Amino acid sequence: MARRRRHWGWGFEDEPPPEREAVAGLAAHLGFGSAELEAPAPLRVPPPRVPVPEALHGLCAVDDHARALHAHGASYLDVVRALRSELPHVPDAVAYPADEADLARVLEWCAGARLAVTPFGGGTSVVGGADPVAAPGLEGAVSLDLSRLDRVLEVDPVSRAARIQAGATGPGLEAQLGEHGLTMRFFPQSFERSTLGGWVATRAAGHFATGPTHVDDLVESIRALTVAGDVWESRRLPGSGAGPSPDRLLLGSEGTLAVVTEAWVRVRPRELERRSARVELPSWDAGLDAVREIAQAGLEPANCRLVEPREAALTFAGDGSSALLLLAFEGVIEPAGRAVAIAERHGGRASEGGSGAWRETFVRAPYLRDTLVAMGVLSETFETAVTWDRLPGFVDRVRAATLDALGEGIVTCRLTHAYPDGAAPYFTVLAPARRGEEEAQWDAVKRAAAGAILAGGGTITHHHAVGRDHRPFYDRQRPEPFAAALAAGKAALDPGGILNPGVLLPA
Repeated sequence: MARRRRHWGWGFEDEPPPEREAVAGLAAHLGFGSAELEAPAPLRVPPPRVPVPEALHGLCAVDDHARALHAHGASYLDVVRALRSELPHVPDAVAYPADEADLARVLEWCAGARLAVTPFGGGTSVVGGADPVAAPGLEGAVSLDLSRLDRVLEVDPVSRAARIQAGATGPGLEAQLGEHGLTMRFFPQSFERSTLGGWVATRAAGHFATGPTHVDDLVESIRALTVAGDVWESRRLPGSGAGPSPDRLLLGSEGTLAVVTEAWVRVRPRELERRSARVELPSWDAGLDAVREIAQAGLEPANCRLVEPREAALTFAGDGSSALLLLAFEGVIEPAGRAVAIAERHGGRASEGGSGAWRETFVRAPYLRDTLVAMGVLSETFETAVTWDRLPGFVDRVRAATLDALGEGIVTCRLTHAYPDGAAPYFTVLAPARRGEEEAQWDAVKRAAAGAILAGGGTITHHHAVGRDHRPFYDRQRPEPFAAALAAGKAALDPGGILNPGVLLPA
């Protein structure tokens, strides 16, 4: 029997809670949080507001667990609410189409019955993008789960590309590509759960710090279905200058324009030579200079993460006296020596290896966040990107604004992605949660951090997408003529406003 996911958090129902001693040790390490974990509340969901047509019974689930699991994504507030069975947006049904014909039937029903349709992906949205919200004027909401569309349909070994269905998860598509000795080489932190369609719809980024790391870089063509059942499919090409790209409009559309059903993506040989190094640097500023020089030298390390001293200590990666630079190269590893030499010129002390422990921490982070929430710890992350000239003061100002809103807690930073002209700072926020007031506490922190990011010239999101949490700040970032063009496209493709209402545009 397949393991069943918990309706809250990241894990499975059969996973035991962590040992009390481990939780107490974590609380002592942080300096806050309770060793007594808050127990999940009994599951409570309201009855469906609308019935599923008899003709669609085989495609839809209406049981409490399926509806609760699809009632939210994986943000901090999602975990808090679901832990307490306080679910504000429970779908009336969860649809599981097995092909595009099924999907067209579901969309036809929802359009006729005035039901919101929210693509679920893997349910890993951390910005409110998967919440099945029934906007004003709609009668209910349906969560769209494409997990039955999970196959690698075609492989072109000559062009090194593959046609993959949108519901394929990271492990699923990698296992199928592995049979051909290939990999998509796209590994976001949500890899275990997230799907190709979700990556495309949110313009996701993988953990590779340089080179092709955004899904934009890997997409060759996209196929999607509109509310009216029309097929939107771009021509498969290595590149094109024929007007605005039809793929670019779907990349980052977050389920608001059409439903992505499959994509051709670029792949590469699976077995590659690898080399990694760990470099301790005397300061964060020295690390920034080293990373900038490595990025501008065109060396393209697979991993080039700079971790500030406080975060290194917090994650047991260091003692807090040095900034930590994690370097890794794949395939062409000759530049590795040059990258290490650059870091050493900036005062770094290098040693071979060191990426394996980081990778394990990276994958386990969502599970740890569940524990932190149950301990009464506010655990949030946010990320951005900014040019090198602004970056040092930018990080300080964003941290100060966030700490001021927190009052008490920890805010650390690392660089996750590096470009010749800038980098992506990634912030981690940990603080004692005010039980029962978590939403107001989170909102104050989010507004302070987002305001400082925009004021400093950064983007409201580098790879977490917009969703509903970032919508007010995205409205301030985008040019007004573009907003008008996007609204016109939405009106043309989804005149009833049923596709993920409230995301990217007002409902």
